[in-house]
Amino acid sequence: MAAQLRGRDFLGLIDYKPEEIRYLLDLAIELKRKQKNGEAFQPLKGKTLGMIFEKSSTRTRVSFEVGMYQLGGHALFLSRNDIQMGRGETIRDTAMTMSRYLDGIIIRTFGHRNVVELARGATVPVINALSDQSHPCQALADYQTVLEKKGRLEGLKIAYIGDGNNMAHSLMMGASKLGMHFASASPEGYDPDPEIVRLAKEVAAENGSRIDVLRDPREAVENADIVYTDVWASMGFEEEQKQREKAFAQYQVNEALVKSAKADYLFMHCLPAHRGEEVSEGIIDGPHSVVFDEAENRLHAQKAILAAIM
Repeated sequence: MAAQLRGRDFLGLIDYKPEEIRYLLDLAIELKRKQKNGEAFQPLKGKTLGMIFEKSSTRTRVSFEVGMYQLGGHALFLSRNDIQMGRGETIRDTAMTMSRYLDGIIIRTFGHRNVVELARGATVPVINALSDQSHPCQALADYQTVLEKKGRLEGLKIAYIGDGNNMAHSLMMGASKLGMHFASASPEGYDPDPEIVRLAKEVAAENGSRIDVLRDPREAVENADIVYTDVWASMGFEEEQKQREKAFAQYQVNEALVKSAKADYLFMHCLPAHRGEEVSEGIIDGPHSVVFDEAENRLHAQKAILAAIM
């Protein structure tokens, strides 16, 4: 498995077979064990990762930078003010130039087309560290967390409540690949991308799982093993905050909503969170919440990606 992943891009879970995703999850858990036990594992000694950030970040920057250090390599933080791409150089020219210096590139950006163009122009592996379409690194860390807490993935139900955004897309696609049931609930006008839903349903049919895109959050949460939400206005949509607060008013994950979930449900959120908006304080800070386990697992899941493809 390791040989077939070497040199690959990691742009979205849709590009990876179920057994490849499971391999990365197992590797992430093993690398976490090594790190906790103080065992050195440095397969990327002497290698360098370029990190292009067009969007600000806490977890993504710190986890990738620390991850590369722990794997024996070096990471370069590159904001749009640090490179010519922010001043009009084409993404293709940037990719071709950076490939001459680096062993891998991550990009955290707005349009998913930027990720695709960078990967097309680069001759080294490219990792999607977030785009408006998908957030595959977060989803991989999320499913690592579920696997650690529940001991399995197949047959579990994940309910996603809120904006049908990049997080919804990646969780949906991951569930379809891993044999998990996925139900989302969003207000009208904020549903997940219909093409991604179509693809996820096709994949789910092959893996014995089900994808449901619903309007009613209570229906989505019914018998859920995992209840997941995200902010109502992601980066780039801040000017819609007031409008979205009205649209999502009935979509808060709170004590009343989770009564429909299983008694041992997990609450998950990719963070940062707005307590009192998309989630009540009692839920995110309560006994079912694993949000900081998810945040920690960004480090281990991304190390698995880096070690596998670089």
